[in-house]
Amino acid sequence: MSDALLHDLLDACRRLHAGGLLAASDGNLSMRLPNGLIAMTPSGVPKAKVQLGDLAYLQLDGTIQAGRPSSERAMHLAIYRAVPEAKAIVHAHPPTAIAWSLARPELEELPSDGLPEVILAAGRIPIVPMALPGTEAMGANLLPFLPAHRLMILARHGGLCWGGHMDEAAGGMERLEQVATILWKAETLGGAKPLSVPELEELRALRARLGPKII
Repeated sequence: MSDALLHDLLDACRRLHAGGLLAASDGNLSMRLPNGLIAMTPSGVPKAKVQLGDLAYLQLDGTIQAGRPSSERAMHLAIYRAVPEAKAIVHAHPPTAIAWSLARPELEELPSDGLPEVILAAGRIPIVPMALPGTEAMGANLLPFLPAHRLMILARHGGLCWGGHMDEAAGGMERLEQVATILWKAETLGGAKPLSVPELEELRALRARLGPKII
């Protein structure tokens, strides 16, 4: 069971690198294993080249069991501690999503209320206030958004998605960049126009019935 999960993690590394969401050794992925340990990508290894033997393992309290885990492990551990249903986490650097937080620092969420599919598949996509990479503040800044949000932009830094399995977390990151790109292109054409209030209310009610997963 654990071996299959670990191969899912490696596959996600290559999938996100191939999609342009992880350059070189940027970003970090992790998963909660059935034995309670956290498996995490190593520090300084390009995601396209991570092998099974490179993975690091931590306890939930942060004690390192093996390997050299990412310097941003505090962010992952904060989610796992706060959200028992979190089984996988992806932190990547989707270019267009980051660009929104750079160009529009006043935004508190991605302005995606014109896209029905996004509302149904992910709900609101908040923008988490900036914290310096590798600091405990990265985890602390996430806590107000948990467990309500599984997909987020980390201001001036990247994207983050957690889920019940690695496919959900990796798929959420792909969705984030796609949405950010659509909205950017809409801006160049005169600006994205939101749905009507009744339409938004109906879609959000349906999203609530569908549940919190990224789909």
